[in-house]
Amino acid sequence: MTNEKQIKYSHMKSNVRVRFAPSPTGPLHIGGVRTALFNYLFAKKNNGTFILRIEDTDRTRFVPTAEQYIVDALNWCNIPFDEGVHKNEKFGPYRQSERASIYKKYADKLIENGWGYYAFDTAEELDKQRNLHEKEGKTFIYNHQNRKELNSSLKLSKQEVDEKINNGDPYVIRFKTPENEILVLNDIIRGVIKIDTNTLDDKVLFKSDGMPTYHLANIVDDHLMKITHVIRGEEWLPSMALHILLYRAFDWTPPLFAHLPLILKPIGKGKLSKRDGEQLGFPVFPLEFLNEETNETVKGYKEEGYLPEAFINMLALLGWNPGTEQEIFSLDQLVQLFDLEKVGKSGAKFDPEKTKWFQHKYLLNQSDEFLAQQYQPILIDKNINESLERIIKVVSLIKERATFVKDFWELSDFFFISPNVYEEKTLNKQWKEDTESLLNNLVEIIKSIDDYSSIEIETKVKEWITLNEISFGKIMQPLRLSLVGSLKGPHLFDIIEFIGKEETIKRILKLIEVAKN
Repeated sequence: MTNEKQIKYSHMKSNVRVRFAPSPTGPLHIGGVRTALFNYLFAKKNNGTFILRIEDTDRTRFVPTAEQYIVDALNWCNIPFDEGVHKNEKFGPYRQSERASIYKKYADKLIENGWGYYAFDTAEELDKQRNLHEKEGKTFIYNHQNRKELNSSLKLSKQEVDEKINNGDPYVIRFKTPENEILVLNDIIRGVIKIDTNTLDDKVLFKSDGMPTYHLANIVDDHLMKITHVIRGEEWLPSMALHILLYRAFDWTPPLFAHLPLILKPIGKGKLSKRDGEQLGFPVFPLEFLNEETNETVKGYKEEGYLPEAFINMLALLGWNPGTEQEIFSLDQLVQLFDLEKVGKSGAKFDPEKTKWFQHKYLLNQSDEFLAQQYQPILIDKNINESLERIIKVVSLIKERATFVKDFWELSDFFFISPNVYEEKTLNKQWKEDTESLLNNLVEIIKSIDDYSSIEIETKVKEWITLNEISFGKIMQPLRLSLVGSLKGPHLFDIIEFIGKEETIKRILKLIEVAKN
């Protein structure tokens, strides 16, 4: 007979403590950044603490530079941790590898209270069991159905178990999953989840080398660090039953759980991967990362020119919806509005073009001075030494058309250098029999202007055009072509004011010479 087992969760709201616990095995995927962000928003919304714990027990995949990368990424995103390695170490250490001595007593406690048992099965013995099950068309699961028949302390006498341990025989400690229960679990995002314990396997929790598996270390650390809410990715949902059972085995009150939806590929099905970014030309990591073993560099949002505010705004809306049409949110607004119950259950499709849209919006919100300061090094690199004041003027005229600061040069090169190439198709179309004489007359008009401001130049030129009954297109199009090299660019008379009278005349005469040849 199967019984339902209701779980009593912690409902502590007065001292919210959440953690982000990545493994330092490489660069931090944006899915991990979003998990960190949601933890940060929830903590700040509830005047709580955001903790960074480094889960580095997988030494085979450990990357030495990855931990600092994680810290740098959180700082760039403006979501720094409150507590962690070298910062407010109230419950340290915060690297799991430095906590190895802590876990043995908890593994022993599970043995003592009947929730754990020693298993001495060799790899060959387990392979034999798998093969036997496969021949019968079954899948081998190490659980209540066979654990008493396998090479475990549930079958062996205490004397035999002690002898094996004293002889140094390899062993693991497995969790003794209860039989015939329906666990009634509650997830803040997904609601009530029912799990039949008969479908669960007896997970390995501790190995004879003295190292715990993720499951034991994770639960012990969360308890000792007084974590009140576990906000993590959907991929951990299948582990929730075991984790809840471990809390029960230790007689601890579990935290509240919330499992975030996956970030999905822009095209096709499945989780967003590094390969998707490589194939479609967008980053999937916050910062650039150099793999020192392979000497491979992966690009990041920072180096691509994204503003951290735009990146965070985009991530926040991948799976969470405030319930309004608003899309642009400051970090303070996100904190104020964030609610785990408004996080969706289904996966959120990643849209690279939407990310650029956010970047464009945030670029426009920056001050012209800030953008000019970002643009100035690009100009200096091209041997163009302009004052910040003049660069600010240019930025104000072109930023509307830009997504990144790196776009500025293509949008504004003609402010700083005279065009050497003219669009041939445009030149052939715009150059008429009288164009040369009209431009020569225009040069004389420009020479006569004393107040060389955009408004005054426009007024004088348009008066001349109107007075002589000339078509505006016959003047404006060749004039723009002479100044820019094409028909692109901001208000024509703003360009003329910026480059000055002498340069304007020089460029007009240059085009006349080119058109003659």
